[in-house]
Amino acid sequence: MSLVPADREEYGPAPFRLPFECGTDGPRVVMVGIDGSDAGARAAAYASGLARRQGARLVVVFVAVPSLWIAVANPALVLAQEETFRELTAEARRQVRRGADELGLSVTFVCRRGDPCTQLGRVADKVRADLVVVGADGGRWRRWLPGSMVNRLVRAARWPVVVVP
Repeated sequence: MSLVPADREEYGPAPFRLPFECGTDGPRVVMVGIDGSDAGARAAAYASGLARRQGARLVVVFVAVPSLWIAVANPALVLAQEETFRELTAEARRQVRRGADELGLSVTFVCRRGDPCTQLGRVADKVRADLVVVGADGGRWRRWLPGSMVNRLVRAARWPVVVVP
């Protein structure tokens, strides 16, 4: 079952179609990962402001993280989890569309499911992101654990990563 009808949607004015060039002045594609948290909202605000000032394209990636324990504990809860994912995705889509209209930004909305670090990395490679913006993980101790999403993303070392507290 698909999480959303479309995996990728475009909002706002058409982006400038410049050829890919490594080492340009400033980012052309800014990607931000959101998850419905306050840290994700702050990261989105930072990334959208940066994209607007730089005249860059903004790619917003919403990653839903399914829980395998739900299927083990009570298979009936899987349907409830699916409905929750659909509602969260619809709300994220509305907020991104509203932000694109308000700021006049070219925004691509991508919805994925799975491990956030893996999915953000795949999308960043696919869109050739010049910069990846994410919100800080949980509490102050969790964000520096070796297995944290932010730490894994930074260690991938394929793009500059900005972590917004």
